[in-house]
Amino acid sequence: MEKLAVLSDIHSNVYALEAVVADAKTRGVKTFINLGDILYGPIAPKATYDYLCNLNVLTISGNQDRQIYESTQAEIDSNPTMQFILNDLGKSPLEWMKQLPFDLQVSPDIYACHGTPTDDLMYLLENVSTGKAEVRADHEIVNLLNGVKSPIVLCGHTHTPRCVELSTGQLIINPGSVGLQAYTDEDPNVHSMQNYSSKASYVTLLKDSDNKWKVDFHRVTYDISRAVDAAKNQGREDWVHYLSTGRCL
Repeated sequence: MEKLAVLSDIHSNVYALEAVVADAKTRGVKTFINLGDILYGPIAPKATYDYLCNLNVLTISGNQDRQIYESTQAEIDSNPTMQFILNDLGKSPLEWMKQLPFDLQVSPDIYACHGTPTDDLMYLLENVSTGKAEVRADHEIVNLLNGVKSPIVLCGHTHTPRCVELSTGQLIINPGSVGLQAYTDEDPNVHSMQNYSSKASYVTLLKDSDNKWKVDFHRVTYDISRAVDAAKNQGREDWVHYLSTGRCL
């Protein structure tokens, strides 16, 4: 079976995306799986879309992809970043995002979702009720899978690289984020995710001759200054810090 690369949470960071794809291709990857949250961000939404259009990639939607094309005028007026994204993208990328599937059975072995199989806003692996991320109990993750039995389950959303083995024998893999290594969110309560590194993250998958999956996590250096400058131009000093340090403010 061919080697696959799993990407997630690009967040308009075409500079990180280009570096990740180049790295994956040196490892023999020809097919990419993209777990969503693709174009939302103050960096380069349209350039990110254009780059993906020329890549052999299977793509699903993320919550912030929906946020872009579902945004109301009031939400746009109150969010300069959203104004920038919509102005930069134009019509075609919005139509593309609207047709992306919620989830995907990539193969008999591999199922992909952004958050959980039923909710793109829910974290599959992490509980953040304390404000910090803690891996959920085995039975909680199994319940959130809602009957999905695939040996490999791919998820994104938390920007946190993880490989969790369940009592069911399944592997739940979050490749981390290509484009943003830290963030703070207010939902479902205030919490922070941080990877303490500016390097882009992704995963490769390969089934060996014994029918076992080889899972490798990769960290890739890229020209962060270009992403930082773009975020700075949009007045997003929070993103400047996240991109530069992989830490929250």
